[in-house]
Amino acid sequence: MKILLLVQQEQRVILDRLYEGIAAHTDCDLRWLGREDQANLRRYFRHNVRVDDYERIVFFLRFKQEIRQVPFIRTVPNLVILEHDACQNYFPGKYQGKFSRHYAQLPWARVISSGFTVAQRLREEGVDAVFVPKGYDQTMLRNLGLERDIELAFVGSTKSSVYTERRRMLDEIGAREQLLITRTASGDEYLRTLNRIRFFVGADAGIGEYMIKNFEAMACGCVLCANDQGAGENAALGFRDMENVVLYRDAAELSAKLALLREDAGLAARIAAAGQALAEREYRFDRLGEKIALALEPPLRPRPPLGAIERFRLQFGF
Repeated sequence: MKILLLVQQEQRVILDRLYEGIAAHTDCDLRWLGREDQANLRRYFRHNVRVDDYERIVFFLRFKQEIRQVPFIRTVPNLVILEHDACQNYFPGKYQGKFSRHYAQLPWARVISSGFTVAQRLREEGVDAVFVPKGYDQTMLRNLGLERDIELAFVGSTKSSVYTERRRMLDEIGAREQLLITRTASGDEYLRTLNRIRFFVGADAGIGEYMIKNFEAMACGCVLCANDQGAGENAALGFRDMENVVLYRDAAELSAKLALLREDAGLAARIAAAGQALAEREYRFDRLGEKIALALEPPLRPRPPLGAIERFRLQFGF
C-alpha cells in the first residue's frame, strides 16, 4: 500500500523507529513537517503533494494545528489520523471534548488511537477508531543487567497541566514511600537510569490510558507499578496484576503490594521478567509499526464528493 506519512519535525519523543516499522510494511513516503508547514497544510499540499499518488494519507501532526484547518482537511482523500493524545478528550483541560468535535467533522477519516478505551468511546460516538498502543524504541531501550540501586522511582515530567493528577498521585505515594522523582536527558542517561530502578512508578492518574514510560520501564527490566487504567485497557494490553505488572488504584494499595514484594524478591523478579518479555513481544516500535500498517488496510468509509465551494478553494488555493 502506497502511503504518505506526515509527522512532526519537532517531537517530545523520538519516534523514528516507529516510522521505520510502518515503512517496513508499506510503500511509505515519510515527510517531516515543521511548524510553518503544519500551520498551512493547504499551501503545503498545493506545492508538495499529489493526493492521487497515495492509497492512504496519514496525519501524525499537532492536534492544535489540525483543528484550525478543518475546511482544507475535509478535502484530503483517504485520510487516516494517528493520535497519541486523544485521551485528553475525556478529562478536564483545554482539549476536553475537542477531539470528538473534530472527528465529527471528518466522519470518513479513520483514527488510530493509542488508548483502547479511548478508541472504544470514539467508536460509540460514530468515529472509525482503531486501537494501536504506545510502545518503546527497541534500539534504544533494553535490560542492561545493572545493579538496581534505586528502589522506587518515577522518571518524567509533572509540570504540564495535563499531569495535575499525576503530580497528586506521586505526592501521595511520596508521603508513604521513599520515592525518587527525577528527569533525565533522552538516550544513554535515560537508559541507564531505568536500568538502576527496581520498582518504576507509572502514575497515569486520570489519563485513561497507559503512557509510553510504562512500556519503556518494562523493556528495561523494572517491576512496573502502574496506576490501574481499568479492566478493558489491561485486557487489551495483556497486563495481569502481580504476574507481569503491579496495578494499584491509590497510594495505600501500592504500599501494601510493595511490602509484599520486598518480602518476596523471587516474585518481584518474576513480575519484572514477565513484564519485560511482554514488552519485547508486543510493544517494540517495529511491532507497533506493523500493527499500524495493518490498521490502514481495511477500506475507509466513503467520503462525499466535494461541494462547489470546496472544489473552487482547492483549485485556487485559498
